[in-house]
Amino acid sequence: MTPELEKLLQQDAFTRRHIGPGPDDQKAMLNMLGVSSLEELIDRAVPKAILAEDEITTREPLTELQLSDHLWALSNENIVARSYIGLGYNGTVLPGVIQRKVLEAPGWYTAYTPYQAEVSQGRLEALLNFQQMIIDLTGMELANASLLDEGTAAAEAMTLMKRLSPSASDRLFVDADTHPQTVAVIETRAQPLGLEIVVGDPEIEMEGEYFGVLLSYPGSSGRIPDLPELISKAKNEAGALVTVAADILSLVLLTPPGELGADIVVGSAQRFGVPMGFGGPHAAFMATRDAFKRSIPGRIIGVSEDRFGKPALRMALQTREQHIRRDKATSNICTAQVLLAVISGFYAVYHGPVGLKTIARRVHRMTAMLAKAITGAGLRLAHHQFFDRLTVHTHDKTGEIVARALAKGINLHRVDERHIAFSLDETVTPQDMHDLFVVLTGHDLAFEELEDAPDGIPDKFRRTSPFLTHPVFNSYHSETEMLRYLRLLENKDIALNRSMIPLGSCTMKLNATTEMDPVTWTGFANIHPFAPRDQVLGYLEMIFGLEEMLEELTGFYDVSMQPNAGSQGEYAGLLTIRSYHEARGEGERNVCLIPSSAHGTNPASAVLAGMEVVVVKCDNHGNIDLADLEEKASAHGERLAALMVTYPSTHGVFETEIKTICQIVHDHGGQVYMDGANFNALVGICRPADIGADVMHMNLHKTFCIPHGGGGPGMGPIGCQEHLAPYLPGHPLNPDCGPDQGLGTVSAAPYGSAGILPISYAYIAMMGGPGLKKATQVAILNANYIAKRLAPHFPIVYTGKGGWIAHECIIDLRQLKEEAGITVDDVAKRLIDYGFHAPTMSWPVAGTMMIEPTESEDKIELDRFCDAMIAIRKEIEQVAKGVWPADDNPLVNAPHPAEELTADEWDHPYSREVACFPVASLRADKYWPPVGRVDNVAGDRHLVCTCPPIEAYQQAAE
Repeated sequence: MTPELEKLLQQDAFTRRHIGPGPDDQKAMLNMLGVSSLEELIDRAVPKAILAEDEITTREPLTELQLSDHLWALSNENIVARSYIGLGYNGTVLPGVIQRKVLEAPGWYTAYTPYQAEVSQGRLEALLNFQQMIIDLTGMELANASLLDEGTAAAEAMTLMKRLSPSASDRLFVDADTHPQTVAVIETRAQPLGLEIVVGDPEIEMEGEYFGVLLSYPGSSGRIPDLPELISKAKNEAGALVTVAADILSLVLLTPPGELGADIVVGSAQRFGVPMGFGGPHAAFMATRDAFKRSIPGRIIGVSEDRFGKPALRMALQTREQHIRRDKATSNICTAQVLLAVISGFYAVYHGPVGLKTIARRVHRMTAMLAKAITGAGLRLAHHQFFDRLTVHTHDKTGEIVARALAKGINLHRVDERHIAFSLDETVTPQDMHDLFVVLTGHDLAFEELEDAPDGIPDKFRRTSPFLTHPVFNSYHSETEMLRYLRLLENKDIALNRSMIPLGSCTMKLNATTEMDPVTWTGFANIHPFAPRDQVLGYLEMIFGLEEMLEELTGFYDVSMQPNAGSQGEYAGLLTIRSYHEARGEGERNVCLIPSSAHGTNPASAVLAGMEVVVVKCDNHGNIDLADLEEKASAHGERLAALMVTYPSTHGVFETEIKTICQIVHDHGGQVYMDGANFNALVGICRPADIGADVMHMNLHKTFCIPHGGGGPGMGPIGCQEHLAPYLPGHPLNPDCGPDQGLGTVSAAPYGSAGILPISYAYIAMMGGPGLKKATQVAILNANYIAKRLAPHFPIVYTGKGGWIAHECIIDLRQLKEEAGITVDDVAKRLIDYGFHAPTMSWPVAGTMMIEPTESEDKIELDRFCDAMIAIRKEIEQVAKGVWPADDNPLVNAPHPAEELTADEWDHPYSREVACFPVASLRADKYWPPVGRVDNVAGDRHLVCTCPPIEAYQQAAE
């Protein structure tokens, strides 16, 4: 290759489009910092002891075209069969308008968790719709804004029942007719908590006292149980609270569990428009009684008001998020499946109650007709009460039937040698029914003989109550109206397609279109997670290839893709360590050391893993106190299980003694769990395994470009050293995904949210070794550049040796309260007027802001943000000097919506221009917050988490 051609190819590299600052901007920023190159910056900012001595990966980057061709070929290696496997995963039709304007729209998928309510009203309304949909369909009083998957939702229900049950029993009864992956996740969650799981037939085996009972409705076999009788028996005879795992589409036709006495209802909203994606991501749901609102895990969207008295939405009871309670937590939930919940909610909005009834009735009628045809052909059904799933006695012909099905491109669920089950869904056609019948019986199907087929839903189980009566579910059924509604909500929010989102520890970087495209390709989107191995070879090649990439970048021996969130990765990593100790006869090791600076999910995960949390002090520079660590590691001696450490630290600095920290723990027989939240500052320059970590989770939704989606999806796979590999997660329905003697099952699907793994695979493949290293270098450059620009105006709380920081910095705003009565909240809300989402507020230090620019933001955007912060600092000086009163100034009144600007009266001591156009560039492109500052206290005092009545919308429009 000639030098000229090589140069041209480099200029076409994806790296140039992913990394924001070009060569000239990098040079200018480096000059400002007083260093001559990125290499010199890394030498100064990063401890030499952790830097890799060799190139961590030499992978050659693929161009975007090469990558697309490669992944297209892999997707075509997957066989998209007609799947009737069911087990909680069904075919569905994602309406094109929702696919194009939500799933594929960066305004939705690049948004962050809606902690800043004023710039999240669109997502919050979409999530409120989801909650209302779940409340209506389940017949419960309260629902959260989604959980990770049905299996983990059931596990969360178990711990919720344990906390609230009047029974002192430690036993949970689980209906044997429950999806096997759900049972496996529950059993894994129960073991470290000392809970006993009893699996059996609730009609005949539910004897004795239990704190909770889990029933399935319909069951995994498809049978509709006599739910009122079973709930009554569970409560009156077992003294238990009752959770019902329900199929969401069946609840359109079946009596809601809430009307039958259930305390909690869980399930998956996947079949409301979300592709199967080889197992995820999908939004699970949990609905409960109102009395449980202070204990339900996950997030709840509530209705409050802004400073003008206008209805406004927010995340209600934010301190109820369990991870904030640290070692007192009863859940480690830190995220949700927002993008997927939004899609499912919009699916219900688009179809409305009439459309959903049509879909459900069609699915059920097809199932009933097949039931009649099958029995007429001499086969016997295992049950005659059903919604969309039949289990068939095959008279020892299971193998023959399965072979016929596979030859015709059909997947059935092989229950055992004498039974086959199959589930129908909204994608099934009359031709599909015919093909199924031929496979099962060997005969043609005569449709004209099936018109009088009896329904499988007895009258006593039929739903009579209305649902989805709110106007939002009855107004947008044409594509035109739906398109406008989606645009209306999207325009209310700030996402990465509008401006930089400078959130510390959240890594809001570019989610490139080329990375995102494969997610909706049919070869990846429409694959069942339990499809036969020979039908998913492309998926497996991609997954195993991504595992190899991550092993190379981290230095670990093995990787498990199963955890489908960062918190799940923490939990799985600690369970891996726990299993390792137990296998070596050291089960008494149950003490987990955690620095005081750690994210709250760390201690919460440790508690769920059955460990005792012992807090280690940090010094004034944010580093772990080595003397305190040594003292506590020694004091707990033979009981020491692990240390959880975030690196770079939560304070945004590289601790120079990290290897010593790891060695202290190892010397006392413990293992080191590294929280990979800040892996963005390490990729390509050091290997966590070389530092001393034994296991680490990697946030693919941060470092490796899976978008945040407004608060999910996420992926948190774990990597580990060789001695821990035998204890990684496994799965009862896929023996290939993990070791036989592993820790158990932590997610419902074998490879977690496999449908979004092509994003991270594409990112690593297109960046290549040099690109990944440069991304890390520029992430550190951008952070230090911002710190340098802001330091004269806002002190930097923590710095490393030489005054350098890692990939994020914490600026101090605490002095502003005394100086001018201005709080960190005031600065955050004022940034909205400048068109920015606020950085992370008051964490890990109250009264501060943590800023992480990422490598994807160019110098123009970095300067725009810094200019805004400097301008706000000058505004604060005006307040301090008394030019503007402390109770009436642009900061305490921020943000300023358009309706305030256009009001007839303006009684503030500053001008409308200062309020809404503090810099001239905003006149060309202004973000208008849809509401003023939201009243958090009012929202919690009067908790409302259902869609407001139509009058509220009318009032808001007036």
